[in-house]
Amino acid sequence: MAGVITVAVVDDDRMLLDGMRCWLRQEPEVRVVAVAATVPELLAGAAGGPRAHPAAVVLLDLVLRDGSLPADNIRRLRAAGSRVLVISTVPDRHRILAALAAGADGYLTKDNDLPTLVTAIRQIATDGSAHSPELAFACVHDDRPERPQLAPRELQVLLDYASGLTLKSAARRAGITPNTAKDYLDRVKAKYQRVGRPTYTKTDLARRVREDGLDP
Repeated sequence: MAGVITVAVVDDDRMLLDGMRCWLRQEPEVRVVAVAATVPELLAGAAGGPRAHPAAVVLLDLVLRDGSLPADNIRRLRAAGSRVLVISTVPDRHRILAALAAGADGYLTKDNDLPTLVTAIRQIATDGSAHSPELAFACVHDDRPERPQLAPRELQVLLDYASGLTLKSAARRAGITPNTAKDYLDRVKAKYQRVGRPTYTKTDLARRVREDGLDP
């Protein structure tokens, strides 16, 4: 069906897998095409026949009982052609940042409701990343010395603008005026300047986003 986002779920909790499949069945724009307990199991199924294709978005439990490393799982799924939304029980900022650095496109805790999950899936499928409270929390509290402390709105405008949107479009998406969006970007540039990473142009902003794993 045109416009339908294919989704796979990787989680070793069978009850959650069955619940997620039933839950997402309510959403006409989302179709669950596979569930698996591990990433190798999912990828083996995707390679198992001529009609099998990787899902557009994979919902990946952060910690699986097979002992696999989250970063390795994320990289394997990205290499297979899927975008990755990490789901976890806790908003641990160090794990969030590590997941983003490995290539995850978003991070949600499992206590979010269905509309929030579907919105994140849609954002990742269409825009390449999901702006979630968990992501904002991690980035705002990222205390590494080379990383500027960005406010949530600054981060949102930075990601949208650096992804290719015009300043006006980024402002519209954030629900603010273009002048306010420009103020946010000027603050971002000033914060990068203060940590010794000068950032002058849109290309520079996009490079900083990539370097910091904010929008893989």
